[in-house]
Amino acid sequence: MFQILTKFFVKRHFSFIAEVIIQFLGGGNGFAAGDLKTFELLALASRVADSEVTVFVHGPTGTGKEVLARYVHEQSDRSEKPFIAVNCAAIPDNMLEAMLFGYEKGAFTGASTANKGIFRAADKGTLLLDEISEMPLNLQAKILRVLQERIVTPLGGQRDISIDVRVIATTNRNMSEEVQHGKFREDLYYRLNVFPLETMLLQNRIGDLLPVAAAIIYKHVKKIEKMPWLTRDSIEVLKKHLWPGNIRELENVLQRALVLSSNQVITKEDIMIDNSSTPSLKILEKNLKKDSVDTKRLAATG
Repeated sequence: MFQILTKFFVKRHFSFIAEVIIQFLGGGNGFAAGDLKTFELLALASRVADSEVTVFVHGPTGTGKEVLARYVHEQSDRSEKPFIAVNCAAIPDNMLEAMLFGYEKGAFTGASTANKGIFRAADKGTLLLDEISEMPLNLQAKILRVLQERIVTPLGGQRDISIDVRVIATTNRNMSEEVQHGKFREDLYYRLNVFPLETMLLQNRIGDLLPVAAAIIYKHVKKIEKMPWLTRDSIEVLKKHLWPGNIRELENVLQRALVLSSNQVITKEDIMIDNSSTPSLKILEKNLKKDSVDTKRLAATG
């Protein structure tokens, strides 16, 4: 491994290869970081991991909420036990309850066998309720009972089953407003929000850009000897962009660059950024042009 990295280092741009070395020889905690703000967040997450408190991760879409939740799990005493993530926004309401709590045979049409459910599958480990703000109100009441009593009752079942699960929830919404508007139960919010953690926009932690880029590229090429390198100009293009789509947008851009690149080099010409995600800038530009035309017309008629 050291010989491969040395060969890689000789051929490539220092700032990028330095991040590669840090990521692959620097401990491998599973979280790519290079910004002081992120290191402070990770230090706080490590302290939280040592406890058993419920964690609520807040942050914009694409900022690594699930990655942070997994980091908390891996730093905890439960790291050898299951980590199960459920996207509450992706599962139909009528299926979510059965998936979470399990069901007995014959509990509903199609239940030909019993299923223990995700809470019991995560026993002794960690359950991530991703985007929990999308969960229907009637199910929120049942989640509250599970958190309070540490028991689940499968659909169609007659007995309560004890569980030992650490729950981490995430949301990209303003939960105070959700509670105020009656879209989320206040008692469940306070039960979940024992220890809040906040992920940040990528543009506010630009020091993470290269470490995250290195991790993304490695994820897609899978072998370090096949890692392409980013030229200085391509790095500057990445740094100047505001990244409204955060890490998900960065991954899309780098995947395009991997397709377009040649000779294991990613140049600025390979960086294709879709600016359609920032319509406000286009509207502003259009209005400025219109104002300029109107000004010229007034000057001509005056």
